[in-house]
Amino acid sequence: ISPVPPYSREQPIFTTRAHVFQIDPSTKKNWVPASKQAVTVSYFYDSTRNSYRIISVDGAKVIINSTITPNMTFTKTSQKFGQWADSRANTVFGLGFPSEQQLTKFAEKFQEVKEAAKLARDRSQEKIETSSNHSQESGRETPSSTRASSVNGTDDEKASHGGPAEAHLKSENDKLKIALAQSSSNVKKWETELQTLRESNARLSTALQESAASIEHWKKQFSACKEENEQLRSKIEELEEQCNEINREKERNAQLSRRLQELETELQDKELELEELRKQGEIIPQLMSECESVSQQLQAAEEKNKDLEEKVRTLRTEVEESKHRQTNLKTELKNFLDVLDGKIDELHDFRQGLSKLGVDN
Repeated sequence: ISPVPPYSREQPIFTTRAHVFQIDPSTKKNWVPASKQAVTVSYFYDSTRNSYRIISVDGAKVIINSTITPNMTFTKTSQKFGQWADSRANTVFGLGFPSEQQLTKFAEKFQEVKEAAKLARDRSQEKIETSSNHSQESGRETPSSTRASSVNGTDDEKASHGGPAEAHLKSENDKLKIALAQSSSNVKKWETELQTLRESNARLSTALQESAASIEHWKKQFSACKEENEQLRSKIEELEEQCNEINREKERNAQLSRRLQELETELQDKELELEELRKQGEIIPQLMSECESVSQQLQAAEEKNKDLEEKVRTLRTEVEESKHRQTNLKTELKNFLDVLDGKIDELHDFRQGLSKLGVDN
């Protein structure tokens, strides 16, 4: 899930690429790589909240989501590495840059954003103090105005209700006199109705006693019905358990029937295979006879092969002997040729000597 929703007013104000690391939570000394390669690291500004964040995403995983506060400090630990601590995330982030120039730009932007966050915090505090001062001043003014309105209201009531009060009292007194006369005439009616109510009360008391007795009877009936209901519930539960057991038995029977059908099908397949094997068994004697004839032919061929090998060995021996004889003949021929060459040279010298003698003569 992206830390910056599409409907948010957060906008990136600075972006770079770096290798992201986090401090090892167990040792608090070693760095643990949060990304396998260099990823995008961006500063985001939220105009609605007037806040700044550093966000980095590796694929679908958010590896940095740090809100910058005025108390944070970005520290350069080497020429290409820097770090800062985030107390909200309870970790320390480290960034490895490909060059010192990119690290310097990131650090300068961090300082700039930090100053902007501090300025925004100071402005928000000023607004809060101003609003609290206004509320205190309005609170001081409200009681005096209330008191003034209450005093004015009292004076108005005194001015408006001073004269007609006596006329109002006279009219109320006349109404009371008329009501008293009517009440004295209705006393007898009320006495008659009271006697009637007493008689009805006695009847109601009797009926109440009878109803109380009937209630006890019905309570006993209710208790008996309740016990019977409990018994029926227990029986129903037993029957439901039996029905469940029956359903399970039906399910097992269905499974067994399906298994039986599968076994019957397998049995038919095995019978077909057995029939095929029987047919093949009938062919076996013929195959055995053919195999015997083939073995006899193979044996005869092996004997012929042995004879041929013997002949080959004999021929090889003869060839070796002929080669040896040829070698001897070549040697003798060479010797003969050497002797012949010597004789030819002698004859050639003799001929030259004869030719020389003929010329001299």
